[in-house]
Amino acid sequence: MSTQSVLAFPLPAHSSGQLDTRFASHGQAQVYFADSLSSMTNGVTIDSSGRLLVAAKVGMADGSRFGLARLLEDGSADLGFGEQGSIIGQFEPGFDAMAGKVQVLPDGRLLVIGLHYENAHRTLPALAMFDAQGRPVQEFGDNGRCVVRLPGNLSHGVRDAWLPPGVPGAEACDINVQEDGRILLVANHHFELADHAGILIRLDTDGSLDPTFNGRGFVIVRHLLMNTWLSTLKLQSDGRILVGGSINFPEEGLLARYHSDGSLDESFAVDGFMSFKAQGRSAQISHIVQHQNGDIHCFGSSRDPMHCLALKVHSNGRPDIHCNGGLPQLLEIARGGSQWTAAHLQPDGHVLTAGATIGGIEADFLVGRYQPDGQLDSDFGDRTGWVRTRLGRSLDTATSITVQDDGKIVVGGYSLDGNYRAVVARYLA
Repeated sequence: MSTQSVLAFPLPAHSSGQLDTRFASHGQAQVYFADSLSSMTNGVTIDSSGRLLVAAKVGMADGSRFGLARLLEDGSADLGFGEQGSIIGQFEPGFDAMAGKVQVLPDGRLLVIGLHYENAHRTLPALAMFDAQGRPVQEFGDNGRCVVRLPGNLSHGVRDAWLPPGVPGAEACDINVQEDGRILLVANHHFELADHAGILIRLDTDGSLDPTFNGRGFVIVRHLLMNTWLSTLKLQSDGRILVGGSINFPEEGLLARYHSDGSLDESFAVDGFMSFKAQGRSAQISHIVQHQNGDIHCFGSSRDPMHCLALKVHSNGRPDIHCNGGLPQLLEIARGGSQWTAAHLQPDGHVLTAGATIGGIEADFLVGRYQPDGQLDSDFGDRTGWVRTRLGRSLDTATSITVQDDGKIVVGGYSLDGNYRAVVARYLA
């Protein structure tokens, strides 16, 4: 990865949205995984000590692995974690793997969700749990690791072997943990090439299926027999569960809500489901946040062409007509396309977003900020509400975002300059 130059488009007139040059090397840190050939950050979060945890897909000489690294608050590697600051592993010996998200549990343990590659064409959702030093938690799953297999192979997904990184494809994983420690996750099952459905799963604290959830530990998310693809979930404070992604073909953005027992919340939107197009175009939701008043803010992208998308709806699933007339907002940044892939709700109600421009040499980090009313925040960036950052000669894609205690914005992603390299950048707030 080249770090010879760092450019931001547009150049901010004030500090908000600028790279923090005091972080690592000129505002960005390359995440180190020993003996790796490539690496891609898919998720980043912060533990109670302010350290950064990075979930990644790591390329080794004999295949792909899941990776978990820990950085100190200033972006340097935490060499006391795992081996030389990182963990590289498989969910089952002899199989490829990747890590998509990491969550810090209240007791300090670390829960990683990713994909187990069963073969060249099939995936299964998988988890691993570690203590704060990076050692496997033996009581979880099989010596700290768990591959989720459902009856009828319903947790089988399709391995994404052709879409370029940064473009949403067939591989997705997300996770939320309830206060009682039970684990919610999403998967996507492909019955055949053009027939697929989302799966919402709940596991017990030891990684086994929770039979109290819908009577079997999972629910098939599908509406009117239309194709459904899930990319994200959000656990509400009242225990109800929001899932988001897309439905139908051509795709429409999808939101659905379930009760804590796995039954569909038919009071939400229309019979539990809400779908939408973006100015007549296809749409997809990549991330959901929920404000304290219950309002739901969705982020993702349109299709044909691909533009960053934001949509605000009320807690009942009805459009917020005070935000863009209740319609999705599209943000056109680059000719080749752009998207939001992650979002983070701040205590004051502002929402930070991360994503990327798409296509060829145009691929750069995007970071944005929205006001509580759903409008772009003109105090961020050069009065536009967003910044575009080129980390060097590389092609750059942001996948995740979080915030440190002092308000600094941490964005995870990867750069392509020969090989893919996992990176973390920090921005001023």
